[in-house]
Amino acid sequence: MCLGVPAQVVEIIDPTRATVSIDGVTRTISTDLLMADGLIEGEWVLVHVGFALSKIDEAEAETTLQQIRQLGGSTFEDEVESFKSSDI
Repeated sequence: MCLGVPAQVVEIIDPTRATVSIDGVTRTISTDLLMADGLIEGEWVLVHVGFALSKIDEAEAETTLQQIRQLGGSTFEDEVESFKSSDI
């Protein structure tokens, strides 16, 4: 299953890349799709296949993470593992 996963921006590298964290795992993602939105550290984004798709607020991030965890099985762990092992 492919999911968009909420991640918090921890560092802006340049206008097209940022470091984000999900469940303690950090990685660099592309922010090309959000260049006009002007990301700042601490904001939340929805990440899919190494790209930030949209900005979301903290409440939406927490709700989405909770719902992913409730899917059961290893869905959340699989998404975090794929987040750890992929690069843009």
